[in-house]
Amino acid sequence: MTAASRRVDDDWAAIVYDLDGTLVDLAVDWDEVTTAAIAAFADRGIDAEGGLWGLLERANVVDLRGRIEEVICDHEREGARYSSRLPLADGLAEEPRPVGVCSLNCEEACRIALEIHGLDPHVDAVVGRRSVENHKPHPEPLLTTVERLGATPETTMFVGDTDRDAITAERAGTGFVYVRDLVE
Repeated sequence: MTAASRRVDDDWAAIVYDLDGTLVDLAVDWDEVTTAAIAAFADRGIDAEGGLWGLLERANVVDLRGRIEEVICDHEREGARYSSRLPLADGLAEEPRPVGVCSLNCEEACRIALEIHGLDPHVDAVVGRRSVENHKPHPEPLLTTVERLGATPETTMFVGDTDRDAITAERAGTGFVYVRDLVE
């Protein structure tokens, strides 16, 4: 464990981490991804605007979900290849409890980033946006990660960097801590 980070309290039987902004920083220009998603709508003659996750939801209605997912995943996979490791990742090798990753990013990007940074041997379960039907802040991805770890929500701590992560934990019934509270 580096001097820059603290461990999650030992009272928890399992730990689940968000990926981007928590363990690694994906090199993704989200404005560029949004522009590419809007262009995919335009290719189908559909006007679209707004935030990326709203566009993804709208894609369900106009039968563009697969195309928009691929646009996003292409950028995420590329961003994973050029990601940087964050201080909290340094403690994974020493973590005796089951460890999972639950991310809004696609699972493929998560696995690329974990492999590039040598974290994959220390992560027991990975659930991304396309691994299950719903994505964060719906509790399904976090509950699926917890289940794959053989843990229960009540004994699992979720570590994330956004309010979306906090809401996901609340809905899933796990503990939650912001990464900023673990990294000095």
